[in-house]
Amino acid sequence: MKDKQGKKSPLHDNPLRYAGQSLDAEIERIKFDDITQPTIYAISIIVLAITAWVNYITRIFSNIFILALAAIIALFIATIKIISARRKIDQLILARDGEKIVAENLDILKRDGDTVFHDILGDHFNIDHVVLSLHGIFIVETKTRSKPYRKNPSVVYDGERVLIDGRESNRNPVKQVIAQANWLSKQIQSSTGKQFPIRPVIVFPGWFVEPSSEDPHVWVLNPKALPSFIKKEPISISDSDLCLLSYHLSRIIRSNH
Repeated sequence: MKDKQGKKSPLHDNPLRYAGQSLDAEIERIKFDDITQPTIYAISIIVLAITAWVNYITRIFSNIFILALAAIIALFIATIKIISARRKIDQLILARDGEKIVAENLDILKRDGDTVFHDILGDHFNIDHVVLSLHGIFIVETKTRSKPYRKNPSVVYDGERVLIDGRESNRNPVKQVIAQANWLSKQIQSSTGKQFPIRPVIVFPGWFVEPSSEDPHVWVLNPKALPSFIKKEPISISDSDLCLLSYHLSRIIRSNH
């Protein structure tokens, strides 16, 4: 696309996404919509009210009480929205930092020639991480949760439910990650003409995850354990297919940017 000077960008592709990019974008949106805009609105009304008070004292303006009430209401609404926004931002920062920590753990796999992609945009959702390895394809969903101060809280997976400190999540992460794996499988098959099995993985940074007594299709782990779990899997993808997958998945990511 040409600019006003008749020049164009030398870049033909969008850059690949980094870990937590969607969460960074959501944080910036909340800062603008729920903090910056209400603050500007409240300040504007307050300034107008102060001006009106000055005019009232000099007998120029008569609607001072209406503007004063509007200023109080605007300040109250702005305060409520800012407090709510700060809570949302704190949660998003925790989630974003969790994704970045998981990405750092997955970097270990790159030493052995594995490829790791982050923040893949789907249909109204995003996939946190995807690992392409000779040992298979692994889709990784990060769940960063605050921990209670009491000792030894843990995550338990019984093959169906994930219990976080004894409580089941409102949104079933197992169904979520399976749906994401199915979506990615269809994208890969449509792009490459080949079908590859995908292992769904849920990781909980900073949590002790009790070992499952079974061998479920979905892994639930602490992210530090994930590289060794992957390397213990048998080799199931050839070098040529791994290169094919890496190329086509990068094209899928760039096209959905």
